[in-house]
Amino acid sequence: MTIATAMVFVIDDDESVRKSLKRLLDTARHETEVFNSASEFLSRSAHPGPSCVIVDVQMPGLNGIDFQNALIENNREEQLIFITGHGDIPMCAQAMKAGAVDFLSKPFKPKQLLESVERALSRSAEQRRRASEKNHARSLLERLTAREYEVMELVATGLLNKQVGGELGMAEKTVKTHRAHVMQKLRITSVAELMVVLQKAGVTPPVRPGTKV
Repeated sequence: MTIATAMVFVIDDDESVRKSLKRLLDTARHETEVFNSASEFLSRSAHPGPSCVIVDVQMPGLNGIDFQNALIENNREEQLIFITGHGDIPMCAQAMKAGAVDFLSKPFKPKQLLESVERALSRSAEQRRRASEKNHARSLLERLTAREYEVMELVATGLLNKQVGGELGMAEKTVKTHRAHVMQKLRITSVAELMVVLQKAGVTPPVRPGTKV
């Protein structure tokens, strides 16, 4: 499988700013693309690898904050770095609360921006890694039959085979068979590994029967 190259995107309606940022990013050996509007960027398909977007807050049409909201609404995962010459504290707080990596006021130092880019790409790579693990774990769980899933949930609470059988009204031997299938399909050998699969899949840990919540 080919691993996609990390990308840095620049959105600014000022051509001189776009050019200067691209030169800086090229010097730092980042793969870059520039856009003169947020709408132009949104018409591009999402990059398949780690990515971040350096976006000006104040732009004609879709501004930076609205652009951030559009990404969130469309479940896009690009990490954002805001740059602005007109920002204020409430605007900065809003952007950061919504997940922005940084909010830089112009003029900023090149080193400051490059450090923000590195943080953004690292966060993006980690986010993609977790998403990949989650999708893989869920695909494993989807292999289970409805009955195997029931057994798996009870096994995850720490119940013994005999206790699982008592809860589901089946023979201990049958539970052992289902349990073996679960372990095989999930590619695990212990309850501890099962809990890791559930955690990665984002599945809420089961509650032991009879336990008060």
